[in-house]
Parts: sequence; C-alpha cells; structure tokens
Amino acid sequence: MDPIITEEAVNHNVPTPEILSQAKVISSQTLLLVSLLLAVLLAVGFFAVRKRSQSKGSSLLLVGPSGGGKTAILSTLVYKRTLRTHSSMQTNMASIALPPSTKSLRIVDVPGHPRIFDQFREYMPDAKAVAFVVDASTISRNGAVVAEHLHRVLHVLISLPPSQSPPAFAIVAHKCDALKASASATAEQLAINRVRTVLERELDKRRTSHAGGVGVESLGGEGDEGTDLGGLECTGNGEFRFAEWEGGEVSFFGTSVAVGKAVPAEDEKGKDGLAPFREWLLEL
Repeated sequence: MDPIITEEAVNHNVPTPEILSQAKVISSQTLLLVSLLLAVLLAVGFFAVRKRSQSKGSSLLLVGPSGGGKTAILSTLVYKRTLRTHSSMQTNMASIALPPSTKSLRIVDVPGHPRIFDQFREYMPDAKAVAFVVDASTISRNGAVVAEHLHRVLHVLISLPPSQSPPAFAIVAHKCDALKASASATAEQLAINRVRTVLERELDKRRTSHAGGVGVESLGGEGDEGTDLGGLECTGNGEFRFAEWEGGEVSFFGTSVAVGKAVPAEDEKGKDGLAPFREWLLEL
C-alpha cells in the first residue's frame, strides 16, 4: 500500500531525510576541495616569492685597495680598450653585454680609499659576483694593508642574510705581466701563487689576533668596526686557507691589461690578459 502524503506535510515542507543527507555530503566535499586548493595556491605563492627574493643580482663589484687596477679592468671590459686611469675617488659604473644571451651585466668599480671603501656594502644586495682586485707586483710589500681590505669584504660576504643568494667571489691577481715567468710556471700562475700565499698568511695573523682577544688593525674609516670583524672561519683547525673558508668557493685569476691596446677580435678570443676572468663571468 502506497504511503499517504498528508496536507500537513506538504504545507510545512517536511524535508526528505535522504535529500538532506546528500546535500550535507556535497557541501562538506566542496568545502574540503576549496580548502585544499587554497592551501596549494598559498604554498605556490610562498615558494615563488622566496625564489624571487633569493635570485642573484645583476652586478659585478670590483673592490680592493687603491692602485690595484680596478678601473683599468672596467674600461677594458666596457670599451674593449684599456684607457689611462688614476686612483678613483668616486664609484664608476657601466654595463656590458654578456653574449650569447641578451642579458647585461652592470660593473661597479668601488674606490679603494680607506675613507670610502665601505661604499661597496651599498651594492651588495644586487651583486651577482664580487672580484677583489690585487696588484700582484706589490703584494709582498703591502700584504697587511691588502689583507685589511679583504678581511672586510669576507666579513660582509659571510654575513649576508639567508634571503640573499651569495654572489660568486674571486680574487684577481692583477698586473701579472710585471712578473717574469719561469720554466715551471706562467706569469699568471706565479701571480696567483704569490697573492694566495701572502693573503693567507696575513689573514691567518688577523684571525689569530682576533681569537686571542687582540684588536686587529682597521682601515681608519669613520665608525670603523675593525675589532669586531669576523668572516675568517675555516672548516679545518689549522691555518687560514681559502680552500677551507666557510664562506664558499674562492676563485683565483691572473690578469693583465695593456694601456692603449685594443682587445683581440672575437676570432682571437682568449689572447688578451682578461680572458680567464671574462670566461668566469660568462659562466655565472
């Protein structure tokens, strides 16, 4: 016998139990799917922002004490000819193309004078690479002074915030053409070995002095923090070595330029004194 639907049930719109249960199930499933979709979108957005914030910059910083040859390197890279230069007292900037891509690299030549050397900190957030330029022909006489400048750079590099991807770092043993090649080593290799040996010795002295509570020399700039500098930590327990520096890989290049001479044409690539350094920039 068929059930009788009363007028009272019709007037009061009594819901069917089965229909109510199904609606609740659909509503719960929709809410769950929306929540999952929202969580996925938030996660994708977070990692996209983090990746963008950790992307490398687009500048090459040339740093180091005065007279090292930073401005000469800049003019050679930009104008493909080495111009006569003098010690800069203001920052020089220019851009070069990086073939075969269409991207450009901004070169920032920061003066090495002690009073304004710390200006390099202003350009670190956009640094893709940092090159510390050293006069290899005079490093044996002024190694302690050069080490002071380098110590400050290493301190800044190792203190970068986690949100910034660390720039590539190189020490450029410049003016290697002033050294006489031997039967066992080229002038470039002699320059690299000399610069590496002197700077490791001087930096180890500074690290030992700091560990013993003895204040290390400062550059003499206003508001100097020479005695508070770190950045010389190594993975080994022995003397300071660039190969064991906790800040990352340190590349070395022996370079030279000839004032007034043009850089060789593309088909002669590799025959000028900046070839190894230029190739390093292209690989970044």
